[in-house]
This record gives sequence, structure tokens and C-alpha cells, in this order.
Amino acid sequence: MKNLSYIELLLNLLPQVALVVTAFAALAVDFVVLRRSDPATRFRVLGWLTALGLVAAGVMLFVQFGQVQAHGTYVGPLRTLVLDPLTVFFQIVIVVVTIITVFISMAYPFTTHVSEYYAVLLFGALGMNFLVASEELIAIFVSLELLSVCLYILTAFHKGMLRSAEGGLKYFLFGAVSSAFMMFGLAWTYGLTGDTTLAGIGKAATELAMTGLHGNGAMLGVALLFTLVGFGFKIAVAPFHQWAPDAYEGSPTPATAFIATGSKIASFFILVKALFIGFDGAQGSASWGAFNSGWIAVAATLAAVTLVVGNTAAIVQRNVKRLLAYSAIAHAGYILTGLVAANALGAASVFFYIIVYAFTNLGAFGIVAALSARVGGDDFKDFAGIYKRAPRLTFLMLLFVLSLAGIPPLGGFFGKFYLFTAALSADPKNLGLLWLVTLGIAMSAVSLYYYLILLKTMYVTEPAELAANPAADRIVAPWFLNFALLVSLAVVLWTGLAPQQLLGWIELFLKSLPS
Repeated sequence: MKNLSYIELLLNLLPQVALVVTAFAALAVDFVVLRRSDPATRFRVLGWLTALGLVAAGVMLFVQFGQVQAHGTYVGPLRTLVLDPLTVFFQIVIVVVTIITVFISMAYPFTTHVSEYYAVLLFGALGMNFLVASEELIAIFVSLELLSVCLYILTAFHKGMLRSAEGGLKYFLFGAVSSAFMMFGLAWTYGLTGDTTLAGIGKAATELAMTGLHGNGAMLGVALLFTLVGFGFKIAVAPFHQWAPDAYEGSPTPATAFIATGSKIASFFILVKALFIGFDGAQGSASWGAFNSGWIAVAATLAAVTLVVGNTAAIVQRNVKRLLAYSAIAHAGYILTGLVAANALGAASVFFYIIVYAFTNLGAFGIVAALSARVGGDDFKDFAGIYKRAPRLTFLMLLFVLSLAGIPPLGGFFGKFYLFTAALSADPKNLGLLWLVTLGIAMSAVSLYYYLILLKTMYVTEPAELAANPAADRIVAPWFLNFALLVSLAVVLWTGLAPQQLLGWIELFLKSLPS
């Protein structure tokens, strides 16, 4: 482990500086050169500029990844920045997710405020980068709020649609409430422990938890509860999920992809850090024969409610983006199932799953963006019989949807397998979390039903208006969108055909962390 001086800290922030420079460069180029160009041209030119800046940031992160592997963890002052192999790896994943989002955006010109859109997207990626690298309460909260504000703006960016404004307003209101809950929980945590670093909080919380439900031990439980409620809003777990369907449906589809993937990666990553490091001494248990108070019991209860609400509500949806929103809620329940294992396999399975989930959803939303731009909507009726006009895109959608359903040999199957395995290994003497795993398997069967309804609509249902010549009205995605979809598919297939490789990397990164 190497403690960084302020100068070294600034040097290690060069990838994030590249994101900021790219954002301002996009604004300048648009204002000076492209202001009179049509939106489609501006989307593509500024998209390539944004992608170039992201690639530069990714290259610097890759170099940084090699450095932390060789020299150990880099720790900034007060642990406001902690760079270890796992953190830098996920920063690279976030950059790749943002590049794919940019490619989806280039194929879906929806606004005249093009440079502003790309700038907000880059600042959102900046917030994610800082969030995953933070191990200090103030840095975590500021990073999370930077990300949240960017997502509120992206949700309401489609100014020509009323539902975009509605979704953005609901997202903002629910997000403000969640921030208040989280701030209250974090402030109370600091008051009880006298420390703002997760490591320091973890040591103090272990001592406080020993007092049980008396005195400061009970107050620690309240602080933990408020913190979990705040995170619950951010990751859209029931009953804090009400913003998600309207935000997903109303926001521009590329923004929806970014919200559904990048924010999930960063939020779950920091949630694992906060619970495993900061509240390790207040775990409790959710095993069938040994249910004890603690964050595991709360998270397991939220997981069960989220699995049921997300999957059952998705059955009646007839809008593709709204269905994927409830699917995202359900997947948050699956991820929590692995999280409550509270062991190394549980953490590794969560990290594995959020990567698979992110690239699967990027592919799905990329296809929705390409199709809806041509058919004029994203309801089921708009996608009826669409395979005749877009056979390649529909086949890719089939693979992504089956991965979401957890069908082998795709990455989604092994993601759920590892999550359930981790949950069962948590407490073998008391049947582990068998009750939660059983519920998760049952809800997976339910999810297969509504995913098949979507596929049936695309492949079997006849459209309301039959085209005279479907082949002549073929929907073809631009090459850069096809490239983004193929990258997403490659990750889904790789994690399905060779899952142990990615899981092995993650487990190796976890072992390299300082204890």
C-alpha cells in the first residue's frame, strides 16, 4: 500500500481530468464550429470527439491498472481516493459502458442541445469514477450526488416529450428524498464513530454492535437503516423503486441505457464497500434458523420484496422500456441475494453479475433505440412482427433477453448461479439463505414468462399495419451501433462460455486488497 501526496494524487487523477477536458472541448467545438449544423451531424461529430476522450481516459486507466498491480494499493489523503486493482478495473468498465452509450446516442439524435448532452454524460461518468474509488463518507456522498444530478438532467433531456419531463421530475424528487435519508444516516454514523473513513467506521461499528440493542448499539442500527434506505432509492429496490419505471420510459433511450447500467455498477460497487468495510461488525443474519438483526437481515428482506414486486409488476407491462425497468428492479433483488452472503464469494458474484447485467442491458437498450427511432415508439404494438424488418437486430435482442432470463450458455445464467451459490454458502448449518434462493429461482421462472411475451411480440405477433414489402423497409443499424452491440454480445457470450475467467480475475483482485 502506498500513501499518495497531493501532487501524486493529482497525477493519478489524470484519467478523470481527461473526462472533464473532453466535456469542455465538446461544448467549445459545438459552439464555435457546429452550431449551424443539423442535429444528426452534430451528434456524430461530437460523439466521436467524446469517444476519443473516453478512449484516452481508458488508456490512462489501463496504465494505472498495471501500476497498482505492480506496486499495490494507492491511497489518497483521508482515503478520499483508493486505487486498487479491483477499483481501477471497474473504472475501466465504466469508461467502456460510457463509450457504448455514446455510440447508441450517435444513432439516436433526439435533441438540439447535443454538446450539453455529451458533457452531462461525461460528468456522470466522472461521478461514477470517483464513487467507486472513494472510501470516505464526504467523498462518497459528493460523488453520488454528482452522478445523481447528471442522471436527473439526462432523464429530462428529451424536451419534446411530456413523459421525459415527468420522469425527470419524479426521479429528482425521489432522489432528493433518498439523499436526505442517506445524509442523515451518514451523519449519524459519523457522530457515533467519530470517523469518516470506512475502515475507521468499521472498527468503531464492531465495538458498538457488541452492545446489542442498547445505547449506541441501537443508534448504530438506526444509522445503518437510514443509510440502506438511501442506497435503496439509488439502486431501485422495492419499496423505493417508484421512480424507475417513469424515468426509464420517459428518458431518451441512450440515457436510459446509461442509467440502467453505469449507475447500477457504481452504486452496487460502493454499497458492497460500505457494508463489507464500514458495517462489517453489524452484519446480523438472515438464515432460516438464525434470523438476527443487522444489515444482512434488512438487505435480505429488501431482496425478497424486490424480487416479487419487480417480476410480478413486469408481467402486465406493454411498453418495452417500462418492462425493462421492472426487470432492472427485479435484478437488483438478485444482486442483493448474493450481497447478503457477506463473504468473498458473495462479493465476487455481485461484481461478476453487475458486469454481465450492464452489458446485457446496453445491448437491449441499444436495439430498442435503433428500432424505436424507425417505428416511432417503444410500445409492444410498435415492435409487433419487427423481425421481418430487422432480423439481425431481433436475433441479438433474443440473445440479450435470454441472458436477462438466465438461460444457459449465456452470461446471465452463470451470474445467477454464482449469486445463488454464494447465498447458500453463507450459513450451511442453518440451511444458508435457502428460502431466499428458492424465491429467486421461482421469480426467475416468472421473469421467463414476460421475457417470452416480448419475444413472441417481436417474432410471432402480426403488426397492425402490414408493410407491402417488409424487405424493402428493412431496418439497418449504422456500423458503429452494430460494433457497440457486438462488443456487448461478446461480453455476454464470454461470461457464459468461460465464466470462471472473469470470476477468477475478480477473486484475485479481492485477495490482493489490504485486509
